[in-house]
Amino acid sequence: MVTRPARRAPSCPEGPGKDPGEESLDTALALDSGQARMPPTQAESVIKNIIREIGQECAAHGEIVSETLVAFMVKAVVLDPSNGFNMDRTLIKSDVQKLVKHCVTRLLDNKNPSLDTIKMQVYFDMNYTSREEFLEEHHRVLESRLGSVMREITDNRACAREELESLYRKIVSYVLLRSGLGSPTDIKIVREATAALQSVFPQAELGTFLTLSKKDKERQLKELTMIVTGIRLFNRDCGKGGEGIDDLPAILHEAIPATTQHIDSQLQISQEQAYRYTAILEKVRQNPLMSVQLQPYMLKEALYNVRQYEIFLQIILSDIITCAQEVEMMIKKLGAQLEQLKMIVKSKTAVPTSQVFPIFIALSNLWTSFQDETVLISVLSNLTSHLEAFLGAHELLFPEKVLRGLLDGVTVKTDVCRMREQMEDRVNAEDFRKLEWLFPETTANFDKLLLQYRGFCAYTFATTDGLLLPGNSAIGILKYKDKYYTFNSRDAAYSFAENPENYINLITEKAKKNAELIQLLELHQQFETLIPYSQVSRVKDVDKHIKPITKCESGTQTDTHILPPTIVRSYEWNEWELRRKAIKLANLRQKVTHSVQTDLSHMRRENGSQVYSSKDASTQSMKEGSTRVPRPQVYIAGLRGGRAKTTCGVKVNLTRAIDET
Repeated sequence: MVTRPARRAPSCPEGPGKDPGEESLDTALALDSGQARMPPTQAESVIKNIIREIGQECAAHGEIVSETLVAFMVKAVVLDPSNGFNMDRTLIKSDVQKLVKHCVTRLLDNKNPSLDTIKMQVYFDMNYTSREEFLEEHHRVLESRLGSVMREITDNRACAREELESLYRKIVSYVLLRSGLGSPTDIKIVREATAALQSVFPQAELGTFLTLSKKDKERQLKELTMIVTGIRLFNRDCGKGGEGIDDLPAILHEAIPATTQHIDSQLQISQEQAYRYTAILEKVRQNPLMSVQLQPYMLKEALYNVRQYEIFLQIILSDIITCAQEVEMMIKKLGAQLEQLKMIVKSKTAVPTSQVFPIFIALSNLWTSFQDETVLISVLSNLTSHLEAFLGAHELLFPEKVLRGLLDGVTVKTDVCRMREQMEDRVNAEDFRKLEWLFPETTANFDKLLLQYRGFCAYTFATTDGLLLPGNSAIGILKYKDKYYTFNSRDAAYSFAENPENYINLITEKAKKNAELIQLLELHQQFETLIPYSQVSRVKDVDKHIKPITKCESGTQTDTHILPPTIVRSYEWNEWELRRKAIKLANLRQKVTHSVQTDLSHMRRENGSQVYSSKDASTQSMKEGSTRVPRPQVYIAGLRGGRAKTTCGVKVNLTRAIDET
């Protein structure tokens, strides 16, 4: 688990010339650096002495407390008006002893839910960080651990054969350590990694590697690690290697639902507990006599404890849901990259490095992301388990038998049920023209607004001495001095809107008596010295919060001819024309029209015709002629013979005369 070092409370200096046993109360609180009365180093020394003394007193009674918890408790004790500490005067030695005594007493009160809540807040603040910060810190730690191994490689000046072989083995070990895919002491894993490395960086290239600059060596080592990692992952997918590589997608596929289910169950238990405490406190509010009887039970402190636990669980659950979404997306990318690599390689004996190396690097980056998600899920799961230890006072103070007796005749309502009851009873913005009210239908980013007091009803909390009821944003959100307030009913909203400053001050005074409310209700601007580390950036960027969007520029444009044109030629817009046609049709139903034309009448109309003007034209024809002589046609008859013994031929001339042809 990546944790931050304990953050000590800042201190303010004491006045010059004071007795060493006297410390300014500003020193303990560090409320205003402008009121500093001693150098920062001396102020830090003074507050350390107070914290050390309180820690030693608690250790003497068998209770080990952290410096961060002690520092928070010092501030909480000084802020509580009932303890009588004045921030404008100098504390003498007796006042310091009184401060130490109060702090030790509260730190040793293990049956107080308020102390459990403060411990929970301190623990969560020291161990939780945002997803981006965690991954950045995790990578920084890995780089620092690999720094010595990398320096051994980059500073190496090997010349002999044995030295070069030793350097190559160090490179293999570095690749395994950086990738996190197996132990460099396992022979099988080392052989597989060596074979993958030799395919892209043979030992013969060590000479060239040694001539590079230190930065180029570091860059090449990181690139070789990613390529070798991608090769091993591809071999594992093909069933030809992958020794010592865990199936992280399958592990995450099982771990995320299990963790989510556990947190959901814890969240449901804490919510049911909060609903019951709230119902009892509402019953006490209606019956003042019960308030005296239940005062030793510290019901409100118990409610604050379980509500804080619920908020922390929701934060963790939100991070786990983000992890689940990232893992689902990465699994799809991993499958696509492996499939693309298979299509490129297939059964080829040689593949261009320009095609496969980028995919190997992408596989390595994806697997690194899987490793990050695995570590993050583990940290969040451990954080959830450790938070359960701060709920022990509930079973001691409120056994099931006691709760049943207090809940006799009481209807336990959930937060959702309370909101539904007031859903229709909305605020009328016209009743408060000088105040701005925001509603879901008029505000674009309504769900993203940062609500004051974590969305709890400000009026109910101020008027009932600290009862937490969830506000209903649907009835309207009040914007007052660039802050947004919600209420559980319209009457509460109207009462708060009449004098907001009064109720805000009441809430601040209540938080001074119960320091755990400062983080629970996010009152960090009112108590800047008690800002937890996780909220520092939010306070610094207070002006960068999302502002409600109630106005926007918009434009519309109608498309031309969305549908095919359907022009009705018979359409008539003139009413009188329509009447004329109607009368005509009604009159013609019983009429017959005849028409005649005479020889005289047809000439009365105007006629027009058009002809082409005449033009000169000429033609030429060709005449054919021929002459010939008659063809002679002479025949001889009787050549075949006859009955007579002698043949007698007769010549017949049938040739036509020339003038006949």
